[in-house]
Amino acid sequence: MSAMDWLSRLFEMMPVRGRLDLRCSYGAPWRIDQGPGEASEIPYHAVVGGSALLDDPAGGKPLRLETGDILLLPGNPRHVMHDGSGARAKRAQNHQQVNLIVSENAGRGERLDLLCGHFAIAPPHDRLLRGYLPPRLVVHSAIGSGRAETAAQLAGLVSLMRSESMDDHLGGRAMLNALSTAMFALALRLASEAENAPRGILALAGHPRLAPAVAALFNEPARPWSLPDLARLCNMSRATLARQFQEKLGRSASDLLLDVRMTLAATELRKSSLSTGAVAEAVGYQSEAAFQRAFKGHMGLTPAQWRRMQELPGQGIFSSLATPSEANRPRADVGG
Repeated sequence: MSAMDWLSRLFEMMPVRGRLDLRCSYGAPWRIDQGPGEASEIPYHAVVGGSALLDDPAGGKPLRLETGDILLLPGNPRHVMHDGSGARAKRAQNHQQVNLIVSENAGRGERLDLLCGHFAIAPPHDRLLRGYLPPRLVVHSAIGSGRAETAAQLAGLVSLMRSESMDDHLGGRAMLNALSTAMFALALRLASEAENAPRGILALAGHPRLAPAVAALFNEPARPWSLPDLARLCNMSRATLARQFQEKLGRSASDLLLDVRMTLAATELRKSSLSTGAVAEAVGYQSEAAFQRAFKGHMGLTPAQWRRMQELPGQGIFSSLATPSEANRPRADVGG
């Protein structure tokens, strides 16, 4: 297994596909009431012009989103965004273009330009991502929010998405979806570089001293890693490493290793040429029986049951990444 950074390895183990569903162009007053989407989806909104308020489901102060902000919702909740005026929203009309749906209203106030889409991660891989990302993540592509280079890259990518969404260019949908996928990786990179990276894998990987341990677990999950081994990689004591993992990640290093191993195993089991024993060895189990127990305890299915499920029509690992059900696509429910 060749060396690779943790984020690239994550995307290799669990293919992610982005999709731009809707472009909103609203003048105040406006309101968007959306979600939840499909279980294996992470919705996103990219503010390319204007501003928006995101309601706090707990009743707290709304979160203000400015131009350049990207909102990711790994928790996939119902969420409400609005202009903050409190006025009755102008009804929106949706127009189907060749490559996406454009939603517009007749509002005259400050205009919102918003790209709405989702990232699809087939189960059970979505569990690893949801378990290590915050339920709500806002990434600021404005310079100063992280490393300037990454922020500029992300801002440029979103600008290209906006340009592609303006007209029905040849290959536009393919471009928009590919750019959405790239945006996910860039957004996670920028979030991990921020000084206040949220608790989870982003805070862990963004910590310079802990990064070697994260890379080791993702790149060599078959090795029998011990806490002292990882501590030596990070030049810190065993106790300090354990505490840092708990503080930054909210889980132990062994928890992360198990999740990585089971995610990799689920992917490898799709390959009919590999026996269960070979998969067990590839992810660090000398005993096939021990692997069987670990896999069933983690996934709720035996390796054989999981493999058969992938072979059934419509049940494969990529089935939920194909054309999504129209009934569950994100839409702007704007009051009238």
